[in-house]
Amino acid sequence: MSDELAEKIAKRMHADERTSAAWGLEFVDAGEGWARASMKIRDDMLNGHGVAHGGMIFALADTAFAWACNGRNVVTFAQNATISFLSKAEPGETLVAEAREAGVAGRSGVYEVRVTADDGRIVAVFQGLSRTGGGKVIEEEE
Repeated sequence: MSDELAEKIAKRMHADERTSAAWGLEFVDAGEGWARASMKIRDDMLNGHGVAHGGMIFALADTAFAWACNGRNVVTFAQNATISFLSKAEPGETLVAEAREAGVAGRSGVYEVRVTADDGRIVAVFQGLSRTGGGKVIEEEE
């Protein structure tokens, strides 16, 4: 597979995801085994302490993970995911999630996603386990 195809797949998935539009998740870049997404923290994304809700940060990381693990054009799903929050994200900050494949064996893959803020600090680290389901994400002629 190629980085070009992986980017095409991520862009298609982004266009088809209604949650991405609702939450302002943006496609940044993608290639085989990796992807980047961003999201600006809005006031309606805050928790009771006035900082980004963990679920919003998880959603951003999970989206980059999905784009990365589907980049080989085999329909792939999350099997398990964990996240560690390391610092808060304030309203108005733009977060970037960068997913990277750590390894693949058979139908399973492990991915690490680092979520960083505008100033470069790490906001969260997400680890996802993927499982291929079979079939193509897109037809390569598209």
